[in-house]
Amino acid sequence: MINAAIIGLGWWGKNIVAAIQGKSAKLRFVHGVSKELDAALPIAEANGFTLSDDLEKALADKRVEAVVLATPHSLHTDQIVRVARAGKPVFCEKPLALKRADAERSVAACAQAGIQLGVGTNKRFWPSMAELRRVAASGVLGRPMMIEGHYSNENSGLHFSAWRDSPNESPGGGMTGTGIHLLDAFVSVAGPVAEVNARLITHRRGPDPRDAIAVTFTFASGLPGYFGAVRASPVYWRVHLFGDEGSAEALGENQVVLRSRGGKVEVRDFPKVDSLLAEIDAFADAAAGRAPYPIQTREMVDVVAALEAIVRSTEAGKPVSV
Repeated sequence: MINAAIIGLGWWGKNIVAAIQGKSAKLRFVHGVSKELDAALPIAEANGFTLSDDLEKALADKRVEAVVLATPHSLHTDQIVRVARAGKPVFCEKPLALKRADAERSVAACAQAGIQLGVGTNKRFWPSMAELRRVAASGVLGRPMMIEGHYSNENSGLHFSAWRDSPNESPGGGMTGTGIHLLDAFVSVAGPVAEVNARLITHRRGPDPRDAIAVTFTFASGLPGYFGAVRASPVYWRVHLFGDEGSAEALGENQVVLRSRGGKVEVRDFPKVDSLLAEIDAFADAAAGRAPYPIQTREMVDVVAALEAIVRSTEAGKPVSV
């Protein structure tokens, strides 16, 4: 069992605690850090961990063996570097960074310290996405021809914090909330991105945003693709890989639809899993040396590089090379 500190006890930090504390057999929280101590105190008391207001206090706690970051995006890189220098494995909520250079800095700091770096893209652990990657790698779809996707949800309006509306913290409309998961899914299936062309349409900003982003891709392999994301629309997830022998479509968390020549259609349904618990347990296994971490650091950097290019493309109104 790894004793960990969680840094950030806002909406998402609370979700992580609820998924892990008393449920994981591999990691538990013994220390929490929040700038809003009064609001966080009931959470700490209910879950039996120490509460403080600074990362350094958590790092100084001799019980703390690893750190989980659920903090504003712009803080991630410096916090990862500080945790790495303390020699503790670190799991960081998505996005790992907003710039490729910062992602590379985080990866380098962890590599130099010899500690595990994890990233919070929990859709990787949905049964639908695990099956899509397995099918894609099997070769049964033939030559990959195109990838497409969509992810929308209502979380931006339901769980609003002022920093999430800042262009400096959350650029590209819904990219850091929903689009980043599609980016990670695309990179995990199709590899690094070479060029993007993105368009962001904003109808309303603020606590209940209304915007949509559409992105077309050219991957380093030459594969084309596109996705869309809408903030405020009811939750919907789809990633569809087309090959010249068939296609595989991940729908939601637990279903994959396979289509092959001759009109054959097969629907595969899978049991639901707690993806937050699964991703933290995978991090704990890697930190303890029990299993390799399922997300490679080069993929982490590739995702952030594509995110940075998408933001630049929305601002420039033209295609941008990654």
